[in-house]
Amino acid sequence: MDLTFIVVIFLIGFIGSFVSGMLGVGGSIIKYPMLLYIPPLFGLAAFSAHEVSGISAVQVLFASIAGVWAFRKGGYLNKSLIAYMGVSILIGSFIGSYGSSFLSEQGVNIVYGVLAVIAAVMMFIPKKKVDDIPLDAVTFNKPLAAILALVVGIGSGIVGAAGGFMLVPIMLTVLGIPTRMTIATSLAVTFISSIGGTAGKLLTGQVDYWPALIMIIASVLAAPLGAKVSKNMNTKVLQMILALLIAATAVKIWLDIL
Repeated sequence: MDLTFIVVIFLIGFIGSFVSGMLGVGGSIIKYPMLLYIPPLFGLAAFSAHEVSGISAVQVLFASIAGVWAFRKGGYLNKSLIAYMGVSILIGSFIGSYGSSFLSEQGVNIVYGVLAVIAAVMMFIPKKKVDDIPLDAVTFNKPLAAILALVVGIGSGIVGAAGGFMLVPIMLTVLGIPTRMTIATSLAVTFISSIGGTAGKLLTGQVDYWPALIMIIASVLAAPLGAKVSKNMNTKVLQMILALLIAATAVKIWLDIL
């Protein structure tokens, strides 16, 4: 393990986790393509899709808990929503991550591409005035939240993403949750989801420990910084960054598949 390797992996983890804390996604949506394509540019060995999803899963666990810790004050965490979506997504992610060992590399990438397209379309749907609702007056459809979280869990378990990039559009567009509450709550649900995903990947031997450790250190440092920035940023800007990010990822994944 040389210095170039450590620096490259650390920077991928740092950038991904900063965005993760800022936008309420686990950060796999950025780290997955970065881990896949950046190391070879520096003459390092390329990771396989299975290795990348294993490293992502472990790293997301730490980035999301660091982000949640930064959002713990201010009433941003909706405990009822975390409970309903958290339990469903945990069950789903365990099914998905166990099932992923039966899929080909191409299969894993296709699932990822489909999820990214759906998430991108949802982010560009105009939101009702979700940010005018006071945080203590937020309500949502509980059975719908649980069913959607189960579906997200299965899909995200397959690709080793914790599903944050799917949860945010669902909370904003379908459930009508205010932006900052969505970001904080999504990080908490993502944390719960990544427990199942990480356990599945560890049990099936898909985790490369050294890169995972470097990424964990980066994420614990970067995610709280992202959360700080997020609290002071205009919510429309946050939604737009997320929409563009998800759309770009979807395009990239499909260009590779086709």
